[in-house]
Amino acid sequence: MGTMRAERFYADTKTVVLEDVPIPDPGEGEVLVKVAFCGICHSDLSLINGTFPAQRPVVIQGHEASGTIAKVGRGVTGWSEGDRVVVAAGRPCGQCVNCRRGDMATCLRMQLMAFAYDGAWAEYTVAQAAGLTRVPDNVPLEQAAILADAVSTPFGAVVNTGKVVIGESVGVWGVGGVGTHIVQLARLVGAVPIVAVDLNPAVRDRALELGADYAFDSRDPDFADKLAQATGGRGLDVAFDAVGLKVTFEQALNSLTGGGRLVGVGMSAESPTVGPTSMFGLTRRQALGHLGYHNKDIETLAQLVSRGRLDLSRSISQIIPLEDIADGIRILDQAEGNPIRVLVQP
Repeated sequence: MGTMRAERFYADTKTVVLEDVPIPDPGEGEVLVKVAFCGICHSDLSLINGTFPAQRPVVIQGHEASGTIAKVGRGVTGWSEGDRVVVAAGRPCGQCVNCRRGDMATCLRMQLMAFAYDGAWAEYTVAQAAGLTRVPDNVPLEQAAILADAVSTPFGAVVNTGKVVIGESVGVWGVGGVGTHIVQLARLVGAVPIVAVDLNPAVRDRALELGADYAFDSRDPDFADKLAQATGGRGLDVAFDAVGLKVTFEQALNSLTGGGRLVGVGMSAESPTVGPTSMFGLTRRQALGHLGYHNKDIETLAQLVSRGRLDLSRSISQIIPLEDIADGIRILDQAEGNPIRVLVQP
């Protein structure tokens, strides 16, 4: 099959290296995808900096990929070479109790792309045909790529875990790549008001442009009073922590109304608390963890974009060639230009 250019992460030295490697061959039930675009996510950085433990000594990173099918493996039906697709960012283990029952969507040991197996910071990637989503012709492949995590994870957080309904008040801590889409999706399902919370004034302004009703600085000494005024004195029905730090988690939790839900989406090595268990019980607040999405969510989002219900035109902050992957990693790590999503183009 020849060779391809790919980024590989070496766990022992925590280094990112561009190399020529063999083009993989799809096996039973798999397809080979020629990568068009692949996003750079904070979880990619967390593997590089050691926040997430490595699962393989060497792995190709990148888990937000779109492209076209280059080769169809044995036993694959319904797909053809040239089809435009989004690649799922994970695959079921096939061996746990749930998988053996045929419930692959709730696999207990879901394998994550770019951690447990090779990802798509490369010219080609192999994907299970069962995890592909067809991209409508009017959806740009660069926008389709981020559906695989940067948009579908917020969708899962808002719809499946947070269960936000029309008229509920929502707060979003951290309005970057994930938080921006939580704001947009919360508005789409009818949340009101939506409060964006971020340290950066430029990011707060952007959040207002993309659907937030209010945007506050969490360090503002009048923050609690402003939030109370925005919510009619009730506090928030649902708060989303897209940062994952102790301070953001605890401030979001304390901003809830009685019986409100905190959804933790951001991740770090820090350890927040829920405070005294007496108050946690009396207020009936809930703290919920969220990770990932169902593959069907990508199809739903693709249709929303295709029909003009969800606008992702501002979500692609920059596109860089694969050869400049180090620059893309630095841009996200240092938040240069306040990116929503930086994409790699092999």
